Amino acid sequence: MSAAARRANTWIGLLFAVGSICFVLGPFPGFVQRVGSSADGITFFVGSVFFTSASFLQLATTRLTGGGALDRWAAAIQFAGTLFFNLSTFEAMQDALDTSATDRLVWAPDAFGSVCFLVSSALAYRSVNGSFGRRRHRGGAMRIAVVNLIGSVAFGISAVASFVVPATGDVLDLAAANFMTAIGAAGFLAGAILLMPAVSSRRPS
Repeated sequence: MSAAARRANTWIGLLFAVGSICFVLGPFPGFVQRVGSSADGITFFVGSVFFTSASFLQLATTRLTGGGALDRWAAAIQFAGTLFFNLSTFEAMQDALDTSATDRLVWAPDAFGSVCFLVSSALAYRSVNGSFGRRRHRGGAMRIAVVNLIGSVAFGISAVASFVVPATGDVLDLAAANFMTAIGAAGFLAGAILLMPAVSSRRPS
């Protein structure tokens, strides 16, 4: 890997890591009660901005870092997903600024962003795994693809759990929505750390 590609991966990893930490903190038990719904909403929005920054850089440097056609599609779809998260977290932040209630769902991944992340992660996994289950790459690339796919699945489950039941106006499962958001973010955090060359170069393949 060239020095430029290593620098790009370092920045992508750092940006995704910061965003992931925000998404872990936001739904973490007791966090909203300690900081208030406004700060919690801001935490989610800031996390989405870091995700978008990382995703844009990843899309812009796909060729530089050795990505193929599937990787470019994965990066483009992921970037679209982060834009959906920007919109939904901004709306959640605005709502949180207008209320002091802490016993409610501040934010959970929206359906559109979650679908984009699922498709993107599936494409990235396919790119690494190859056709018919025959692995093209082992080691770090596979680990990153797997943990990111787990994170995307968890975000998808959170999106379903956060569905508002029309008859009652209540969230389908508040605890599950928060828990799976945190689990998904933890998966993305692991992938971000593994992406950083300083970490991946120390791990055996």
